[in-house]
Amino acid sequence: MAGIRAFILVLTVIGVTAIAAGPASATDSYTPLPVEYSYSELLAHAAAKDIRSLTLRGNLAYGKTAGGGQFQAYTPNDPDLVSRLIADGVTVTAEPDSTGAELGFLWNAIIAAFAVTVLAFFGSVTRTRGAGGLATDFARSRMKDAGASSKRVSFSDVAGVDEARDELGEVVQFLREPKRFADLGGKLPTGVLLAGPPGTGKTLLARAMAGEAGVPFFAVSGSDFVEMFVGVGASRVRDTFARAREQAPSIVFLDEIDAIGRRRGMNPSSQNDEREQALNQLLVEMDGIEGARGVIVVAATNRPDSLDPALLRPGRFDRQVTVPVPDAAGRERILAVHLAKVQRDVALDLTALARGTSGFSGAELANLVNEAALLAARRNRPHVGMAELAAARDKVTMGSERRSLSLTEAERRRTAYHEAGHAIVALALPENGRLQAVTIVPRGRSLGLTLLAHDDDRHSHSKAELTARIAMMFGGRVAEELIFGKDGVTTGACNDLQQATSLARRMVAEFGFSERLGRLSLVDAAPSEETAELIDNEVHRLVEAGEATARAILTAELAALHRAGTALLDHETLSGDEFRRYAQTGLNHPRGIQ
Repeated sequence: MAGIRAFILVLTVIGVTAIAAGPASATDSYTPLPVEYSYSELLAHAAAKDIRSLTLRGNLAYGKTAGGGQFQAYTPNDPDLVSRLIADGVTVTAEPDSTGAELGFLWNAIIAAFAVTVLAFFGSVTRTRGAGGLATDFARSRMKDAGASSKRVSFSDVAGVDEARDELGEVVQFLREPKRFADLGGKLPTGVLLAGPPGTGKTLLARAMAGEAGVPFFAVSGSDFVEMFVGVGASRVRDTFARAREQAPSIVFLDEIDAIGRRRGMNPSSQNDEREQALNQLLVEMDGIEGARGVIVVAATNRPDSLDPALLRPGRFDRQVTVPVPDAAGRERILAVHLAKVQRDVALDLTALARGTSGFSGAELANLVNEAALLAARRNRPHVGMAELAAARDKVTMGSERRSLSLTEAERRRTAYHEAGHAIVALALPENGRLQAVTIVPRGRSLGLTLLAHDDDRHSHSKAELTARIAMMFGGRVAEELIFGKDGVTTGACNDLQQATSLARRMVAEFGFSERLGRLSLVDAAPSEETAELIDNEVHRLVEAGEATARAILTAELAALHRAGTALLDHETLSGDEFRRYAQTGLNHPRGIQ
């Protein structure tokens, strides 16, 4: 193999050199002379008896003048040239012009050999030498023995996904004691599909399976099977399973399997043909695993609905395990796992921190702890405390502070009242959840933010919660209008309007929260013109109702709006409790602020 590579390298260098140099010309062995005549000048000097001798080599003529000087000239293909020169008394000699032709032939031969070698090299990529051997390393699997290159993990390193961990524990028992299950007539599962949002720990679960069972763990990405050349992906699939069978029992982990496992027949193209060939080979290999007991395929995807049905049938992926975003109790355990690796304050309230990180995945919680540790180091703190974790949470959820962004005093004032309007409406409508913080320090792409959270995880939402959310979104714009007038409203509420309109449309066309439209879901249907007009009218009604609710609350609590806006200008960032203390004094809204 090394000799072939060296040969190809030598041919490449020769070919590139030949291409750059081009075919040699007739002047390669001839030193140009300083005096050059044109063809007409050559004939004129010959007629004037000023040329003593002349040598012809192809289209080049060079010689001596009557005075002993040297000259050169390029001549056309004139059959009468020699006779005219002899008639003028010039001594004419001729030399063969074979150098250019010979070197041109050599150059053409080199280019042809170079092209044939390159074509043969790439053509051999898709050929095999047997059941498992491949012609070149290019078509070999890129699978890596992840267990050998990293620290082994176990189920004790995985938290927050108890149900998935328990279900995978049964597969580990199969790997540990296959004979015990075989004696009872049970068969080893062929494949396990881990489905869930990004960052929920699918790869970590697969590694923990291998660590618990004590078997080799091979990892490969689905995109590694898709190449420009048709047939390479299928060859890599064959090589992957051949290597896994050699070390059975083992686990083959296919990350992002949807790269090759998407439904066939969609978006036909040459690359799609390559992907489908790789998928077909994967299906065949998984059917043949039963003969090589002890090889289990574990795959991970964020989009299980996009996979080909043939891949999901029993006998291939026998088990489909959902790996969801952790709940509050799961987040608390995940935080405990990651905080055990850093210097932490023993008085940390992990329960409160877990409640304030609703919707965080395991990867996001790990990032939060890391950000807190870095912040503690920058602050020269001896350990990670609640202040660092809260600041890291705000950075992860709202973005980094942009202290360098220069805002005019008018912009700061508008932002303060805008965010105060959001927060007051949110406090007046407890369905929005608990107010965590309000800030007018620019973060990410926002000039200010109002952060809300629920004390418990919400898996569904009521109509009252969604209408309260729309009203809260209008709090900022309504506050600007009440304080600065209609002409003083800025574009800062653009994103609020987009979110409110999108939520109202989902309420009407997806959740069935419209009395006029009825209990219909039009997500996958194209509505008629009459239905589309009705949807638009209902969306408009919900949006206007939300704005009216926000206007009623802020009009009744105008004094609280001024106090909260002034407090934000003075302090820039207020916690939920601090904001509530500024806003509560003198409030007379019928529902109260809770």
